[in-house]
Amino acid sequence: MRTSPQAQLSGGMTILLAFAAGITVANLYYAQPLVGPIGAALGMPPAASGLIVTLSQVGYCLGLLFIVPLGDLLENRRLVVGGLVATGAALGLAAIASTAWQFLLAALAIGLGAVVAQVLVPFAAHLAPDATRGQTVGKVVSGVLLGIMVARPVASLLAGLGGWQAVFGIAAALVLVLAVVLHFKLPQRRPAASQRYPALIASLWPVLANTVVLRRRALYHAGLFGAFSLFWTVVPQALAGPDFGLDQNGIALFALVGMAGAVASPIAGRLADNGHTLAATAVALVVGSLSFLLPLFAPHAKPLALGLLALAAIVLDAAVAANLVLGQRALFALGAEIRSRLNGLYFALFFAGGAVGSALGGWMLAEHGWHAALVAGMLLPALAVPAWIMEAAEHTASRQRA
Repeated sequence: MRTSPQAQLSGGMTILLAFAAGITVANLYYAQPLVGPIGAALGMPPAASGLIVTLSQVGYCLGLLFIVPLGDLLENRRLVVGGLVATGAALGLAAIASTAWQFLLAALAIGLGAVVAQVLVPFAAHLAPDATRGQTVGKVVSGVLLGIMVARPVASLLAGLGGWQAVFGIAAALVLVLAVVLHFKLPQRRPAASQRYPALIASLWPVLANTVVLRRRALYHAGLFGAFSLFWTVVPQALAGPDFGLDQNGIALFALVGMAGAVASPIAGRLADNGHTLAATAVALVVGSLSFLLPLFAPHAKPLALGLLALAAIVLDAAVAANLVLGQRALFALGAEIRSRLNGLYFALFFAGGAVGSALGGWMLAEHGWHAALVAGMLLPALAVPAWIMEAAEHTASRQRA
């Protein structure tokens, strides 16, 4: 380590880390609104076009389990820059792909590379002093959430102007420029761990089994992220339907509304730094669940119904953003030597909740309609409430003994 962590973390560095994390994770989402054009251009049958998104998600989950833990073993700047260069190459392959197999291989590699964002978040936590670690993580996570929210509408708009290949070509250039900037701007961080990679991966199960905080935080966020994924799976279909009648550009603009929810990240970080994680988690779970009531009881008047749906998107996204930061702040307080493994496991577990939410939303909408899908979304965060009640009871008992 060249300098002390506190000396390395400036406001500009925090902004750079947030920007880099957002640009990196956005690569995972560019293809989602472009499945139809990509599949048609590459001659993929409709039944197989879902692999365009699925393989990138598979790559991301594999990366969370097998690449992110390397942040506890390898020098972090080199890991970040190397991952970005590989991601740029994968995006370039996607841009020039002429066959389905080439694009699908690129999609898998793009998913693997997108986990660089989850190396950057614990990197930021390491650089931050203890007193403001939650706020720092909140700011970097805001970048992640903005990247997720902006990627889909930006991809739709760029594809409309220059074709889907232009989306991946521009993304490749942006990532490679980012790799150069981070090579010169990031400080070095060499972990103290001396174990080999097989032992590092083998340690994931003991870390999960022995860390109650990890299991609880993953459960809380799996419920909220499942609701988030359900919402953004069914809402575009509803917006394109007869009740709202929005075109692709209108849906893209609606998706930008959720960006407002990202402001909750630094607020949640500040609450966590001040010892209010338990109470703030309860608020996130309850607010995330109740956000589905707004569109559920919306009147038939189109402008008002659309406004309530937009408000629900902001409230839900704020709850998800806040709870993500609360979880990471709690995990990063457990020890610098396992931060990357904790972060990788945390994301892998709650992404599984997101996959369940997406699948459940699509099925509920197709089989039982719009209102049934909203009720399902409302119930997902509520499933984590019993675990929160148990944690609150343990916290109360601990305070009484003290």
